[in-house]
Amino acid sequence: MDLDLKGKKAIVTGGTRGIGRAIAEQLAAEGCNVALCARHKPAVDETVAALASRGVRSWGGAVDVADTKALRAWVPQAAEALGGLDIFVANVSAFGMAIDEDTWRRSFDIDVMGTVAGVEAAIPHLEKSSAGAIVVVGTTGALEMYGTGYVRPYAAVKAALIPFVKGVARSLAPKGVRANLVSPGNIYFKGGVWNTVEESNPQGFKMMLSLNPMGRMGTPQEVANAAVFLASPRASFITGTNLIVDGALTQRVQF
Repeated sequence: MDLDLKGKKAIVTGGTRGIGRAIAEQLAAEGCNVALCARHKPAVDETVAALASRGVRSWGGAVDVADTKALRAWVPQAAEALGGLDIFVANVSAFGMAIDEDTWRRSFDIDVMGTVAGVEAAIPHLEKSSAGAIVVVGTTGALEMYGTGYVRPYAAVKAALIPFVKGVARSLAPKGVRANLVSPGNIYFKGGVWNTVEESNPQGFKMMLSLNPMGRMGTPQEVANAAVFLASPRASFITGTNLIVDGALTQRVQF
């Protein structure tokens, strides 16, 4: 299916590795011009070059989304560099697992306020597009406790994004701008969280893997496929939804 993305302009936060990198690459493969940010400039420069090799315009910046002032300044710069903005993807997460106060605060600053600041900075530019779309990367951990069931900052702050995105979708629908979440289950890639668990806690990894009915964890590409579809004009009547990409890991019924 042609997703009608050729020539569109997209911003991806946290676009140098894992799910964010896969989303940026898939957008470029569909013909989108892409701007991305992450904390480390060498990784940003490498990713920008890789995207440019696909024949699209690419641009990047070293930005920590926890610095919301810097993020709010960077988003308009990225939109200007691209010549406009059609898609904004909020992907960065602190992935907070400890329960100390610093982890809670950083998780809130990055997962919630980093998303809110990025989305709010993007909206004036998306409103000028004929196909404006926002995609926020959530998690199934916000929907259902599996594994140890231990309360973590990561799951709690990601849960806050669900009503936020729904509210954005409702308020922007009259202006033709859509907003959706994609919530992955266990996603495995080298250097990622589950690869780290696999190496440091083989039994814990084996236990988590056993909870996946498909007998495997997902890939960043599988999440990117869903995210890019939601960002595309082919999803023109889908807004305010939370698309679960988890291989049936969660047991809840989506009404």
